[in-house]
Amino acid sequence: MSKHLFSTILGAVATVFAVNAASAQPADIEPKVQVCSACHGANGMPLDPKTMPIIWGQTEYYIFKQLLDYRTGARENPIMSGIAKTLQQQDLRPIGKYFAAKTWPAKQAAANNPAPPKMENCMICHQAHLEGGQPAPRLAGLSYEYLIAQMNAFANDTRTNNGDMPAIMKALSAGEREAIARYAAGL
Repeated sequence: MSKHLFSTILGAVATVFAVNAASAQPADIEPKVQVCSACHGANGMPLDPKTMPIIWGQTEYYIFKQLLDYRTGARENPIMSGIAKTLQQQDLRPIGKYFAAKTWPAKQAAANNPAPPKMENCMICHQAHLEGGQPAPRLAGLSYEYLIAQMNAFANDTRTNNGDMPAIMKALSAGEREAIARYAAGL
């Protein structure tokens, strides 16, 4: 009798957890992210990698934070700000999770170039191979043009939605930023 009661209780607890887990994720996230493919690509490669980042396989937290920043005005972009403001707050984390679960687009093998000087500062947050980690995004494999534009935007205070990056980028010379962007793009 106690074996049957234990099995029944265990089954009920498992059902409650399953129902709660299912309700924690919006079931309709796929239609909400379809608009993203217009610019960021349906296969993970953006329409224009020189001006648009790869978001497939990007870190969950980074996608969430950027959407939040676009939504609140902490980061500005004429297209992304408008899109992010149409999203519901409760959808931002599931959208981040959705894209983080995708596979980073395959790339031809790059030359094995040595890391330029001052890369150790980047690796503290972006990890040893610049593949990202909490809280920093993946940089490896983004286009040189996108990377250098973002690094320069931090250096000249036109992008300020990260407390550390403006000071870090200002401490680097234009040549050092260029070398780091080329290295990261080649990974």
